[in-house]
Amino acid sequence: MNENMLADTPGRGAFALAQLRAMTADICDVIPLTADDDFHVTSLTMMTRNALLVDTRSTDLEYDRTPAHVARGAMDHFQITLCVKGEMRFSSGPRGVTLGPGDICLLDMAQPNRTVFRGGADRTHVIAIILQRAMLAPRLAHPDSATAILLPSDHPHARLLANHFAALELPPEPEAGNAETTVEAIADLMAAAAGGTADIVAGVERAERHLYLAMIKRHIAHGLDTDALSTAELCRHFQISRATLYRLFEADGGLAHYIREQRLNLAFRQLISPSAQDGRLIDLAIGMRFSSDSTFIRAFRRKFGLTPGELREQADQWLRETGAVPAIDTVLHQLARRRTSRP
Repeated sequence: MNENMLADTPGRGAFALAQLRAMTADICDVIPLTADDDFHVTSLTMMTRNALLVDTRSTDLEYDRTPAHVARGAMDHFQITLCVKGEMRFSSGPRGVTLGPGDICLLDMAQPNRTVFRGGADRTHVIAIILQRAMLAPRLAHPDSATAILLPSDHPHARLLANHFAALELPPEPEAGNAETTVEAIADLMAAAAGGTADIVAGVERAERHLYLAMIKRHIAHGLDTDALSTAELCRHFQISRATLYRLFEADGGLAHYIREQRLNLAFRQLISPSAQDGRLIDLAIGMRFSSDSTFIRAFRRKFGLTPGELREQADQWLRETGAVPAIDTVLHQLARRRTSRP
């Protein structure tokens, strides 16, 4: 999700409070629940093409969004909020909800509301995905009454969504799915919990599948050089059945095939890295959990059309001639063109 970082706004004390009030004057009133000198807020805002992600840590405070603020039309959005630490209380008219760590809530910011953060001796930490009304409202059977909808932390969908909130702030993992598609799936699951349209309710399983698959692929990406990717270990870690795990990876040629392909991709990246030029191929093969260097070389040649040694020589040539190795996509494109041009 971090393709565009809009703002990283740290601050403490009366000056930071004045800055925050100036930034949010058209959206809400900011009321500190501490002495002005003890006030602290850090807000990191990122965006994709279909959402904003706002990660906020603050001392105790209140946001009051009045009818006058709503009338200014500065914010006609829905917000899906995860409480990471502390407590968040939200009320809108007769509706109210209290969030603790791990709880997730859907909020309609087009209505007057009041939000209170209380972290006690610590700071409250929340992460919010802000969606345009035009994106979420068509997913809801009754969009004007879809606010203060809580998914408690022990709900399976809350645990699943919380994993993706954290992941959206990180650089995307190869093959784990793009941020825009993940945000769409999050919106589908939250809309279903809030009373979605018939199409949304019918598509919940598809949204679940996308999010589970992306989550497992991220886990695999971080463990390619370990022995922790067995079927039994993945089933235990994600608390899913063997049959479910296999179904998730059917489109990728099966779980074992997917893991093998990703290990070859990682080996490719390491081989063209200047820092790995002197490493032994046998060590790389063992690190990628191949039974031998010959097995590794055969699999590598089938996938990329050249041996690991040939790729390393090519990378070394690029370094000597230009001082740098091209981007991985450029290298793969050149190799593909070379294979198609051969008689």
